[in-house]
Amino acid sequence: MTTPDGLRYSPEHEWVRVEGDRAVVGITDYAQDALGDVVYVQLPDVGLNVVAHTSIAEIESTKSVSEVYCPLTGTVVETNGELDERPEAINEDAYGQGWIFTIELTDPAELDGLMDSAAYEAFLAG
Repeated sequence: MTTPDGLRYSPEHEWVRVEGDRAVVGITDYAQDALGDVVYVQLPDVGLNVVAHTSIAEIESTKSVSEVYCPLTGTVVETNGELDERPEAINEDAYGQGWIFTIELTDPAELDGLMDSAAYEAFLAG
């Protein structure tokens, strides 16, 4: 499993890529592997205000349904509509084509509460 450098990670197994005052969010390679084959993604609504660590979306796989938590506080400004047609993109490319949503950050200082790749790998091993 991969945990790319340059991203931040939550204990709920989401990754965050910061792009200015926005953050792109998806689930980690570890999470997609644990879920199995993804068959459906319920995306959040654009314009939704969300508080850090609250449920924002759902992913349905052949094994189960899992909540996706927003690791940061902000407003949803974009969703990955391609997942409507190709939810398996999460399995194929969790850190690229499988991104789920983008938020405009309310409090960038919350990033300090997320793990870097080394801390996330230690978290997984722990």
